[in-house]
Amino acid sequence: MKCSRCKKDAIYFQRQSGQHYCGEHFNSYFIKKFMRGIREDQLIKKGEKVAVAVSGGKDSLTLAYLLKKLQARYPFEMEAIIVDEGISGYRRHTLDAAKSQLEKLEIDYHIESFEDNFGKTLDSFVENNKENACSTCGVLRRYILNKKARELSCTKLATGHNLDDEDQSVIMNLMRGDVIRFSRGQNYYKKISDKFVERIKPLRYFLEKEIVIFALNNKLSFDSSECPYAVYAMRGEVGKFLDRMEEVRPTTKYSLLSGYDKILPALNQCFIPESIGVCEICGEPTMDGTCMRCKILEK
Repeated sequence: MKCSRCKKDAIYFQRQSGQHYCGEHFNSYFIKKFMRGIREDQLIKKGEKVAVAVSGGKDSLTLAYLLKKLQARYPFEMEAIIVDEGISGYRRHTLDAAKSQLEKLEIDYHIESFEDNFGKTLDSFVENNKENACSTCGVLRRYILNKKARELSCTKLATGHNLDDEDQSVIMNLMRGDVIRFSRGQNYYKKISDKFVERIKPLRYFLEKEIVIFALNNKLSFDSSECPYAVYAMRGEVGKFLDRMEEVRPTTKYSLLSGYDKILPALNQCFIPESIGVCEICGEPTMDGTCMRCKILEK
């Protein structure tokens, strides 16, 4: 197949637009869409300080690469935060990939570990209950990222969540009946605590496969190994369901997120309070008396 723009060999066919892209025009499409999203949604303002959460995978390193490009034409500060959960046989590879690529991009980074922050690794936390690994990891990672971003005086915390991630979260929160999580999507930010650093997801309108192609096309050094706890996650099953729907009904993933975004302001208004309190143990923001992080540490 040939590129729809220049007739060079195509590397990607975009089903929703019917366009074939060569490497050069795929890059152009991707970067323009990214920059437009930042501008139209006002995700980053001039002079802000942004913390970018980097895992070492394709999503977060693509985000760091694009933010570095944005930084060249738009003045804002940026530092990266890497969280070492302590996952034997896995995390070392992703840490190495994250450090290597960030050094190539000349982005300063900070490494925060579960062991230093909580006294033990994720492997130790879930030694007898691996099915809870993803929920435990999520709570503790979010705690570290928010706390470190706040310590760095950052005004935004950027994460590499893509369209597939966002759709999976929408479905999972509905299936769990978790109305609060379902109502606090990231494109409609409602400030409920001064202790939360505002999160942004600049890649949330990009398909996961497009990010893989962009990362490979730009020779980014990322680690593609899968977390050993992924087999226990509900996310994997939901992802397979959405992939099947996208295969037989193209644009399903875009339509799901678009529809969700339309009802999100109303959901946010109904279910998210104007402000929340702080944890009676650690002083971090929470809707309950004790935050989830402290409940996990108490076990």
